[in-house]
Amino acid sequence: MDWKDALKSTMEGNSEFEELQKKSAEEAEIKSKEMEKQTLYVMKDRKRRKGKTVTLITGFDCEDFKINDLAKELKSSCGVGGTAKDGEIMIQGDFTNKIIDILKNKGHKVKRHGG
Repeated sequence: MDWKDALKSTMEGNSEFEELQKKSAEEAEIKSKEMEKQTLYVMKDRKRRKGKTVTLITGFDCEDFKINDLAKELKSSCGVGGTAKDGEIMIQGDFTNKIIDILKNKGHKVKRHGG
């Protein structure tokens, strides 16, 4: 038995711990639903990038960890690199149509923005 199992077995009988765990799960679900209600903007961008094209996703209004998870999923789906910072996701290359399809399938409202 490792320390995680020992801690879990110690905390299982603790009603305060169980309430906190349940409340945390409910808050995460609410925030996930809020994220899906947002309108995200997807655009191709070359400004300030030495002529290299990136697909930029903006319009987020949630925690960074949700954006990071989504960025990881998009990078994996497109098979390229990218980053998530300052409330934006940048994916290397022009994957505008593919990213719009992925986001719509996940339940997000998506609009194409710019050129």
